[in-house]
Amino acid sequence: IMIFYFAYGSNLHHLQMKKRCPNCRFIKKIILDNYKLTFRSKYGAADIEKKIGKKVYGALYVISKAAEKRLDVYEEYPSLYKKKYFRYQKKKVMTYIMSKKTKLVPPTLKYLNVIKQGYKDCKLSMKSLNIALLSVKHLQR
Repeated sequence: IMIFYFAYGSNLHHLQMKKRCPNCRFIKKIILDNYKLTFRSKYGAADIEKKIGKKVYGALYVISKAAEKRLDVYEEYPSLYKKKYFRYQKKKVMTYIMSKKTKLVPPTLKYLNVIKQGYKDCKLSMKSLNIALLSVKHLQR
């Protein structure tokens, strides 16, 4: 059984994703409408929240059930992240969304660099990432 998975943070990074889920397959870049990208938690980890008119740029992957279980561990499911499902071109797609909307925190440089590489790997526009960073860069880590 294969699962469609939407990545929008560090899992955009193809090499990291291959390490986490060796048999995953990157399908293409897609957009999740009416959500915006934010950074929060003690890690300054990527999160998405509902926001009409906004867009989250990300990657659609196909992963196995075993890979989903591995991702659950990395994403600290269900304590840090919960699962959210949406429909994309008649497909049911899974993504992770933070369970608790704690205060916004800028990402660490190391983590941000992983995301930036992921944006390159998936050929996403850096502009959308920079817009998301604008809302957190003045905040304290």
